[in-house]
Amino acid sequence: MITLSLTAVLLAGGESRRMGRDKATIELRGQPLWRRQLEVLREVGPEKIFVSARTKPSWLPRDAELLLDDPPSRGPLSGLTKASTAMRTSHLLALAVDMPFMRSEQLAVLCELAAEGRGVVPVIRERAEPLAAIYPAEAAVDFATALGGTDFSLRRIIQKLAADKKVTLFAVPTEDEHLYRSVNEPDDFKEG
Repeated sequence: MITLSLTAVLLAGGESRRMGRDKATIELRGQPLWRRQLEVLREVGPEKIFVSARTKPSWLPRDAELLLDDPPSRGPLSGLTKASTAMRTSHLLALAVDMPFMRSEQLAVLCELAAEGRGVVPVIRERAEPLAAIYPAEAAVDFATALGGTDFSLRRIIQKLAADKKVTLFAVPTEDEHLYRSVNEPDDFKEG
C-alpha cells in the first residue's frame, strides 16, 4: 500500500454574488463555514493547509498559508493552479468553502481511492465535483496550461485528467450525494 502525502486547500475565492455576502463567514449550526471546513480538512491530516482567495480574508487562521489568486482570477482554477504548484506533497485535497455538508469521513474515502500519480474526482449523476477532490502533483501542469489558455472549464480539465489517467472518476453512492451540495443562496442552507 502506498502512503500519500497530502496538502489541503480551502477554496474561498468566490464572489458570492447570489448569496449577497461572503459565504465563508455565514454561520451554520453556530459556526462560520470557513472554520467548519478547515476542521473537516484538519481531520484528514494534511501536512499543510492553504487558503485560496482573491483577497486576504479577515478570518485567516494562523495554521493556514494564504494563496492569493493572480489577477485576473479564473475562479477555482486559479486556486487549484496556485495550490498545486506551491505544494510539496504527492497529492492535493481541494475543498470549497461553500460545501458545508462535507464530512472528513467522505474525504478519507477519497484519500483511500487515490494512488501514486493518480487522484480522485467524485461524480454525481455524470457530473464531476472538482471542488471536493484529490489531485496528484502531476496535475499541476494541466491546471497551469488551462489557466494560461482561454478555456477555464474545470469540467474539460477533469475530462483530460481522467483520459490521461491522472484522476479516477468515483461514482458517489446515492446516500452520500448530499455531502457534495454547495450553498449559493440563503435557501440552500436547509439541511433536508
